[in-house]
Amino acid sequence: MKNDNYYILTGGPGSGKTTVLNLLADMGYLTMKESAREIIQRQVETGGDGVPWMNTLRYADLMLLHAVTDFEEYSHIDRPCFFDRGIPDVLGYVRLIHIPESKMLLEAVHKYHYNKKVFIFPFWREIYATDSERKQDVEEAEKTYHAIKSVYEELGYRTMTVPCLPPSLRARWIIDKIQESE
Repeated sequence: MKNDNYYILTGGPGSGKTTVLNLLADMGYLTMKESAREIIQRQVETGGDGVPWMNTLRYADLMLLHAVTDFEEYSHIDRPCFFDRGIPDVLGYVRLIHIPESKMLLEAVHKYHYNKKVFIFPFWREIYATDSERKQDVEEAEKTYHAIKSVYEELGYRTMTVPCLPPSLRARWIIDKIQESE
């Protein structure tokens, strides 16, 4: 399955992806929020262990399930839709933390294809902050960026580094890049 109208915003945690995604939504674009925070919040509320600091395998499976569901649910979209992370991000995560790459995950990264232009937000130390759901230290956040970038490039995507600019200029930069011909 391939949808060239699906654009991924990715990178390490705390790099400004969600802020820019929200701005793109305000501009009238379709957007899909990242599932990680929602998964963590639900697991904490229900006493589940599918969180990165307890059961990383379950957490990765939940992220994959959510990402595949989002891809399939909006597969009919015929205009740009921006995703805060995609299925390959899950592969980057499992490689980062050295857990097994499940058959289901490997099949998914080869079955579901987004637009080849992937917008990657570089690690930006000056804006990085932890909170109750984002517990990675700065070193792990930076390693996450590199792991994710490597996976997307390995899968044949063209990573486009989003410049470290104010959020509105980052959003505009992304729109300009999707309007450029391949």
